[in-house]
Amino acid sequence: MAEAPEGDPMPSSSENTEYIIESNLKDDEGPSPKKRKTVLIENEQIEKLENRLGGILCCAVCLDLPQAAVYQCSNGHLMCAPCFNHLLADARLRDETATCPNCRVEISKTLSSRNLAVEKTVSELPLECKHCTRVFPRHSLQHHEEKICEERPYKFSQLVVDSAPRNPFAGLVRIVTSVYWLLISALRRTYFISEVTEASVKRRRYHRVTGCRYASLGCGWRGAARGAAAHEAACAHPRRSAADLLELLARRERRAADDLLVYTQLLDLLSCEKITFNDLQLKPYRTEELHKLYYETSRFSAFAHQWVVKAFVNKNQRDPTQSSQREITYQLILKSKPSAAVCVSWVCVRGPYGDARVAPALAAHAFRDDEAAPARALPLHDAADTNRLLSGKAIHFRLIMFLTNK
Repeated sequence: MAEAPEGDPMPSSSENTEYIIESNLKDDEGPSPKKRKTVLIENEQIEKLENRLGGILCCAVCLDLPQAAVYQCSNGHLMCAPCFNHLLADARLRDETATCPNCRVEISKTLSSRNLAVEKTVSELPLECKHCTRVFPRHSLQHHEEKICEERPYKFSQLVVDSAPRNPFAGLVRIVTSVYWLLISALRRTYFISEVTEASVKRRRYHRVTGCRYASLGCGWRGAARGAAAHEAACAHPRRSAADLLELLARRERRAADDLLVYTQLLDLLSCEKITFNDLQLKPYRTEELHKLYYETSRFSAFAHQWVVKAFVNKNQRDPTQSSQREITYQLILKSKPSAAVCVSWVCVRGPYGDARVAPALAAHAFRDDEAAPARALPLHDAADTNRLLSGKAIHFRLIMFLTNK
């Protein structure tokens, strides 16, 4: 056993115990204030988890968080649905194989897959409301902005100007209407203060966003509700002349009549004796000269004649891949020679297997020989639907035809 030096007295057991307890207490007190401050500064410099996830889960093409479906290549690189369709559409137009922008592996609708885990993760990330700037998960933000948010814009009823003689109750109606708008204006000028639970968070005041009550007369002002009364008092649109108001109402009526015309014509065409429809497939082909992409259906029968539908992408442009604004134009072609003129009206709608939204638009042409109708733009609801159609192997649509000649 080792002996203690003679010069150093050996501490007793009680003194030894007190020394150990003191050292343990010093360890339990944690780091010094200076060290604590350094740790806090380092923690503040670390980015939030949602910011780091936003950089990891972003699309490899647009470098933004996906808003809808998320696709991945065989190596796991992520692409949002619009960029994925755009890559496939570009490859179709160039007659090349679509590849991932990161690893250059081949991508297609069969080789690539949806990543549901990333879609659910992105839907849980926070995002600010565009009206009140409060933060909500992405999956519930749209419902909040459209239904719940107290600062969301309001829809105003349309003012109707009637030139007919007024009845005796017209004055009473005007009084009731004025009182109603006065109450509505008073309610719109109210503002709301956000609920704050922590004392360290500053209070933020949110003002209701609204528009001018004379928006139906052409006023486009929008702003905080607290300034609506001052604007409406100085708004020049109620003081416009009757000629200006009649011109505005005439333009509005023409616009509404154009929207209603398609449905009225369709109802009239349903009374035709001969009506037929065909579910068609536009398959891609290449021209021999410029190797340009075009689409064509196989021959189909209608009204005892043979027909073909042909479509082009940006027909008047030499290289459609150089433009992000793309348009599909189609032509209805009569392949047989009729003995008399064949007057036909038709409309294109989405087919049973189609995935693009097609707006109904009527067309008509009198075929007198083996000829093609003038080229018409395929009416799509959204410009992104063009890339969605081009990314597929074929374009599916339904063609409804009406024989209108007697």
